[in-house]
Amino acid sequence: MKLFLDTANIEEIREINAWGVLGGVTTNPSLVAKESDDPDRVWGEILSEVDGPISLETTELEADAMYEQGVGLARMAANAVVKVPMTPDGLAAGKRLVDDDIPINVTLVFSPAQAILAAEIGAYIVSPFLGRLDDVASDGMDLLRRICDIYQVQGYETNVLAASLRHPMHVVEAALAGADIATMPYAVFKQLVRHPLTDIGLEKFLQDWGALQKELKEGA
Repeated sequence: MKLFLDTANIEEIREINAWGVLGGVTTNPSLVAKESDDPDRVWGEILSEVDGPISLETTELEADAMYEQGVGLARMAANAVVKVPMTPDGLAAGKRLVDDDIPINVTLVFSPAQAILAAEIGAYIVSPFLGRLDDVASDGMDLLRRICDIYQVQGYETNVLAASLRHPMHVVEAALAGADIATMPYAVFKQLVRHPLTDIGLEKFLQDWGALQKELKEGA
């Protein structure tokens, strides 16, 4: 399972990318608006920083306008993925983009039926939103498992991206469910590496090493 950051903050992206584990980035209009009033600059920096797929979301609602905007986004870089919403217009625009060999990410998916539609138009990525379902007392992880099962049974090649992940266990459970990608905020990504026993163990190792160096120095 590849790990993506869900952010438009270039400093967060650079930090995690330096770890060597960042597979890609997902952005949306809200995330971009938090960073700058110049979306092209924000997208350009991210596309240059990360080699993997970068999802850039359309903001047009009508199919023709969404398609034209998507073509423009795709031209920004070879690793650009055009994000379209799970709406009739989003499907229509998305299918045209796929027919032009432009990879798309169908976003705001909340049901297996919607995920089937995304696969049927040849989407590169489908993004079920787990945390948002949990917020309304629905089981987001169950949705992810059902989508992964359906895709396996049907032989769909669309990548399942677990989105709206709120904590590290969401990431672990998404991996167990068979997700191809998990995207998460910076804070959740940082939590993946943390464990109190790791900190305690490292501190003990360094204490022992320091004691050895002191002993060697005194015995010299």
